[in-house]
Parts: sequence; C-alpha cells; structure tokens
Amino acid sequence: MTRVAGIDCGTNSIRLLVADVTVPDSASGAGSTGELVELDRRMTIVRLGQGVDKTGRLAPEALERTFAACREYAAVIKELGAERLRFVATSASRDAENREDFVNGVVEILGVEPEVITGDQEAAFSFAGATGELHGTETYLVVDIGGGSTEFVTGNKHVEAARSVDIGCVRLTERHVRHDPPTAEEAEAIRADVRAALDLAAETVPITTAGTLVGLAGSVTTVAAIALGLPEYDSEKIHHARISAAQVAEVTDRLLASTHAERAAIPVIHPGRVDVIIAGALVLREIVERVGASEVVVSEHDILDGIALSVA
Repeated sequence: MTRVAGIDCGTNSIRLLVADVTVPDSASGAGSTGELVELDRRMTIVRLGQGVDKTGRLAPEALERTFAACREYAAVIKELGAERLRFVATSASRDAENREDFVNGVVEILGVEPEVITGDQEAAFSFAGATGELHGTETYLVVDIGGGSTEFVTGNKHVEAARSVDIGCVRLTERHVRHDPPTAEEAEAIRADVRAALDLAAETVPITTAGTLVGLAGSVTTVAAIALGLPEYDSEKIHHARISAAQVAEVTDRLLASTHAERAAIPVIHPGRVDVIIAGALVLREIVERVGASEVVVSEHDILDGIALSVA
C-alpha cells in the first residue's frame, strides 16, 4: 500500500486527492486497476483557462488563483504524509503561450513539474478512474466534460478508443455567451460547436455503440444534483446515480431560462460554476441525444482517481 497524492489542474478547477492505494504487481500505468482508500479530496475553482481561448495566454490573476490553491494543497499533502505526488495539467495549459510561467510556479510550490498530458492520456486516466468500480461486461462510453475540452473513451476493462475535442463549459461560454440568460442564437451556437466536435470524436470513437454512457466532472454531477432535487450537494447520492435523458433535457431547459441570480440560488451549483453550467449542460444534452442513450450513469470518480492509481 502506498500513500499518494494526485492533482488534476483543468481549465476551470484544480483538485486534490490523497489516498492509500494498493495496485496488483501486474498493473501499471494510466489504465491501472487497484484499491483506493480516499483520505482527502477537495476542489477549488480557479478558472486557470480564463481568456485562453481568446488571448492564447494564461492571465496573471488566473495563475495567482491557481498558485494559491497549490499552496493550500501542499500543506495538506505534507500533513497527510503522501509519499508520491503526480500533478497533471490539462486543456488550458496545453493551449497557453506562457505555460512556462505556470510550470515554474508549480515546481516552486509543490516540488514537482506538472505533466501537460495529451488528450489521449487524459482520456485514459478518466476511464481508469470512472470504471474502476463498474464490473459489467458491456462496453462503456466514458465522457469527461471539462472546462476547455471533453474526452470520449470506450472500452471495458481497458481503453479501446479515445478522443479529446476542444469543447468545454468555460471555452464555450467565453466564446458565445453575451447575455443572461443566453439568447436562443447563443445557445444554438454552443450546440453547433458541440455537434461539430461530436462529428470529430466519432471519427475515432464509436460513440453510438456502447452499452452504458458514463458521465464525469462538474457539469455532469451538477446536472445530476439538480435532477435529483438535492437540497445540498451530496457526492454519495450523486455517485453512480442514473439520470434519464428526459431529466437531462429538463434540467438543461430550466438552466437555459434562468438568470445568473436564479442559478446562484440553486444550492447544488458551486459558485464557480454558476456562469458556465448552461454550456456544460448543453454539452451533456447534445452527447446524450447523439449517443441515443436512455440514461447517463454519473460518476464522482474520474481523472483524479486515475491519476492516483497511476502513481502508486
């Protein structure tokens, strides 16, 4: 058993998982399977990808928010005595011209260099984390909707096909939304981008043939929490919940008609997601409709769990 820490730094949030992990001797790498006992899991909205789609650079204030979270996480890692740490950075830092500023800051605070992984690696980690507790014999389609990109992965015990496309709740909101709530034209522009991205994903991943659709990350879990009518966010009730296609459509329509203030009053929506959840819900709805799924299985375990398993 090894005590490990994994950090996932995405476009919208940065997350930490400290866990004790036991991995069989024969398993290694991004697709490893093993037993994971969670000790600490936390998330901070830092919006690292603020403006990247437009400027191509990480904003100074976004970097400082991210470094502040890293300092907090460094204290937790030290307190819990994690033996190994892996820091994975995703879409925003792949795209930024000044990514060295980000890398240097992380090294100074945490002592490790962030791995700016490829979309395929990101997909493999997501798949390992999401399917580790699922024991069906059917093929899974795992969909990880992030802030800047969305990963599509199919497989059962191992990844069979994967594709990352540049659609995410932050990227699409910044690109298209100018009104509150969004106009019909803005919503349709988001849908059009998602449909085009789905066409790209389908070139590599057989997105319509999987037996079970598994959805990951904050947009999916937030839509699920709203659909379940939870009075507050409850990860235990959300994990492995099954949300019907009709519920996804209903929640999306509700969000599309809501103002920022109305969304902020929904207790299960994290304050950092209030302005981007509409785009995230639209991404999920378009995926469900294209795939032809009757429901989505929601997983609280995702790329972060895959990272922890890979470092054990």
